Amino acid sequence: MDSLRVWARHVCEPEQLRAAAHQVRQQTQQNPRAALYGLLLTIAAIWACITAIQRLKARRLPPRPRSPDPEKPPGTPKPASKFKAAMREPGVWTPDPFTRPPAPPYPNWSLECTKPLPYRPFRYGPRYNVTMGLRSMDWDEWIELDNHYPKYHSLKAQRIAERGAKCCKTAPEAYDGAVELLEELCAYLPERYPSLYRKTATGIENLWSGEVVDITERPLKEDPMAMSARLVQDDLALMFERPDGQYYLLAGAILLPGFWRLEDKFGMPLSEIHTSGDVPQFREKLEKGMMNFFKRLRPETPMLRNNYFIQVDDGLDWSYSIGPEDEAVGWNSAEKNRAVQHHFFRSERQSLRRLPRSGAVAFTIRTYFHPVTEVAEEPYVPGRLASAIRSWGDDVSIYKGKDKYHEVLLEYLDKKHEEQVANGLDVQKEDEAYPY
Repeated sequence: MDSLRVWARHVCEPEQLRAAAHQVRQQTQQNPRAALYGLLLTIAAIWACITAIQRLKARRLPPRPRSPDPEKPPGTPKPASKFKAAMREPGVWTPDPFTRPPAPPYPNWSLECTKPLPYRPFRYGPRYNVTMGLRSMDWDEWIELDNHYPKYHSLKAQRIAERGAKCCKTAPEAYDGAVELLEELCAYLPERYPSLYRKTATGIENLWSGEVVDITERPLKEDPMAMSARLVQDDLALMFERPDGQYYLLAGAILLPGFWRLEDKFGMPLSEIHTSGDVPQFREKLEKGMMNFFKRLRPETPMLRNNYFIQVDDGLDWSYSIGPEDEAVGWNSAEKNRAVQHHFFRSERQSLRRLPRSGAVAFTIRTYFHPVTEVAEEPYVPGRLASAIRSWGDDVSIYKGKDKYHEVLLEYLDKKHEEQVANGLDVQKEDEAYPY
């Protein structure tokens, strides 16, 4: 390459070119035929010079980066981590060195004054799209607590005492993952909510209730999933991959589910959990993407999603209008067209993260539960919610029990929307911040 650079510089030197041009003029006057040959030689030399320069530049340019893979979402791990995920055997997890970043204290958090976040995960029609609805999660957002915490804490304790293993269960093969989740919560909560939790040498102390949790003793005093459930307002579930490549529900603390029971789903693979619950369009639109997502999920890329339901009773723990919890349940038993005062807006915020030591996929399922009459006072909400409900297809309508409440509910929402518009609401100025 060095010799090529020297040759190119010599041939393309301006003085050399001017001398060659002068010689060509002299020869043209003395011998036209020789001048023609000289002109051809000069053109050839110039062409050789340009070619050499282009080759030199080409060698200096860095290689063009590879085009991004559209199938990989933002935050996909670096090649080494991706290779590790792709090459490991199904059901075999090598502990990942990832460590969660420390969580800063929640700004001005107060057990008395911090209200629940207003998740309103519905959009205007005319079409309702069935999707996973995933988005990236900041680590600061993993667990959300608010001034409803005392109610949730009390109700969970009551449910654990009354229903025990029907609501909290851990398979032997999932025990290490359940302990890992408990350890993660005991590390996170004092960082994020220092006015509620204090870290101790053996675990965590609840400064409001006085409870002290020891996570070092063996055996633990109770199921580690139940211990975790007492710390947060969320329900919790752990999915583990088995050698067949499917993910199974092998640990859970499902205390405030509303419409489903842990004992019905425990031990099921991911696909069967959804098909047994008649989730609309799961096979057609969700199954393949969901399975691929679980295989790709890395400890460093946590995710969030939201959903919502309408409930025609005030049961946060169990929607008793669909039937007693220990009997066959379904919307068929619900009373139709109850007064709107019995309608509640139920919204779930779900986080999904891979636990680095066990490889379990941890779900947190935080339920927000408010009377529809309260939610409908918010600007734009009644009009948007009415439009969203009208956009449900037949399958989604059956799944969400629309037939039992839509007449009363839509009449009420339409009226509230008309009142808002009459009071000056400009429907053109809504800044829709989905999923809020």
